[in-house]
Amino acid sequence: MITTRSRAERAAQARAAEAQLTADGIDGVVFGWVDNAGLTRVKSVPLAQLEHAAQYGVGALPCFDVSLMDDSFTTAPSSAGPMGDLRLVPDLDRLTPLAAQPGWAWAPADRYTQDGAPHPGCQRGFARRATEAVERRGLSVRAGIEIEWVVADAAGDPATVGPGYGMTRFIEHSDYLREVLRALTRQGLEVLQLHPEYAAGQFEVSVAAEGPVEAADTTMLVRHTIRAVSARHGLRVSYAPVFTEGEIGNGGHLHLSLWRQAQNLGHGGPGRHGLHPDAEHFFAGVLAELPALLALGAPSVASYLRLVPSRFAGAYRCWGLENREAALRLIAGSTAGQANAELKCFDATANPYLEIGGVLAAGLAGLDAGLPLPPETRGDPAALGSVERLPASLPETTDAYEKSALLRQALGAELYEAVLAVRRAEAELFATHTDADVIEAARWRY
Repeated sequence: MITTRSRAERAAQARAAEAQLTADGIDGVVFGWVDNAGLTRVKSVPLAQLEHAAQYGVGALPCFDVSLMDDSFTTAPSSAGPMGDLRLVPDLDRLTPLAAQPGWAWAPADRYTQDGAPHPGCQRGFARRATEAVERRGLSVRAGIEIEWVVADAAGDPATVGPGYGMTRFIEHSDYLREVLRALTRQGLEVLQLHPEYAAGQFEVSVAAEGPVEAADTTMLVRHTIRAVSARHGLRVSYAPVFTEGEIGNGGHLHLSLWRQAQNLGHGGPGRHGLHPDAEHFFAGVLAELPALLALGAPSVASYLRLVPSRFAGAYRCWGLENREAALRLIAGSTAGQANAELKCFDATANPYLEIGGVLAAGLAGLDAGLPLPPETRGDPAALGSVERLPASLPETTDAYEKSALLRQALGAELYEAVLAVRRAEAELFATHTDADVIEAARWRY
């Protein structure tokens, strides 16, 4: 709840930030949030209005809870159409001058009601609640999302067709990639890897793991930065699940590790591949709920054109050590700090706050129930013939989501129903479209 005291504290923090931002040549601040279709929405204020915005927020339409990827709207039981208003309140702890957009700073925002209560449909608030639930058990999670993108020329064609992971495309775009690296570093982010990926024009960047909410914030900041650097180089960016029909697409792989104080529970334990019991139960809970979780992590019609067998997308409901065809890939790492699990079936049409919050809720359910992991899958599950395929379409995933009492309880009725309404509406929107139509519709929306 925003109280008189918290408003005063926010005002003092904003005044201090304004002084520093003025010295840095900043003229305005962009506030961002992500809707249930996975699109980033923004509002901005002049720097002189930052203090007022920090105290009282800026107006935000509640109808964006049920907006679709084409900017049309559906309805949900809690939606009020054009009526009402919310307040978009920036988190000044993440206030960041944008290295690739001179004169601008950015901050993620939480959404509140007009009377200062947290909006029950706020996705960032959901991720925070899920994080707090983990912490109440004496545990913590470190998370990070790999970001893959296709860079295209002005005509919309892949800007390089050099070999996957090849030096050719790295050389062709070395100045561009150097500026991406510089911009991310100047914004205080620790870049771990930056390299060409498999598909034409595709690259990938990984940054250091953080707390769950912070990791979702960073994901949005990295995507904004890449897009801004690309624009300065006359290039276009697509994070869509599939850029070219029939080719490997863009993932948004979620990495996470479970910790108790300074101990990584994915390393040095008595279980398979060094898992401690709590980590095994946690990951088993995620695997058990995965068909429903796809409504949060692979939430678009286009997601299922990427999520196909034998394309490193994790199309099967299984796990395995370093198995890149399993939905849940266990990474042992060379040190205790590096061990983690990777969800390969997620992509960048996801709202990162929703996917992280949902995974945490599922993991805790597995922990509370003491779920064991099933037998490990070795090799390509497509060749084994006995491994369960994950849902192959958005309607299938949405059916699993609608049956999930776990996610209904975790998300809360208003957010759960808004997500359900958006998934149903988008499935209907593209029900008669060809695969090529779907790819074209999503290509420049994400």
